[in-house]
Amino acid sequence: MAKYVKKPVVIEAYQTDKEMIIHTLEGDMKASIGDYITTGVNGEQYPCKPDIFRKTYEPFETKAETKLTFGEMLEYLKKGRKCYRRGWNGKEQYIVLGTAISYVNPDGYAVNTNHTTMGSAAIVFVGTQGEQVGWLASQADMLSDDWAIRPDDCEYNCCG
Repeated sequence: MAKYVKKPVVIEAYQTDKEMIIHTLEGDMKASIGDYITTGVNGEQYPCKPDIFRKTYEPFETKAETKLTFGEMLEYLKKGRKCYRRGWNGKEQYIVLGTAISYVNPDGYAVNTNHTTMGSAAIVFVGTQGEQVGWLASQADMLSDDWAIRPDDCEYNCCG
């Protein structure tokens, strides 16, 4: 059986203060007081128990996530978020954690990487010229606190 990771998708949700029936794609479901009502990427709604909601979702605050240190940014990168520096010249540039990295060796064989401590992951720089696998941070990148999260659902620089 294969394993999968949920893609980072921004959803809307609210906590209900009354019992209600939610019309879902799977039929009607009862929401109790304190349950979260989530709205998915296609506008569908589902009730979610508070303990499951807290294990599955974290708050998405674009305004507060625009002055991160390098270490803070790395934590978001590991969670599948796109990150960039406000000090970078290119407005469409960002980095992301690439997984399932492979390459063709000089003998012409495709090699799927599998490093003991980091698996098959590498930081990928995405810019106006394309993607660069194995991006390395400069000292300025590591010491700056102008890192920000690039939400998938809005234009670049939408975060203020």
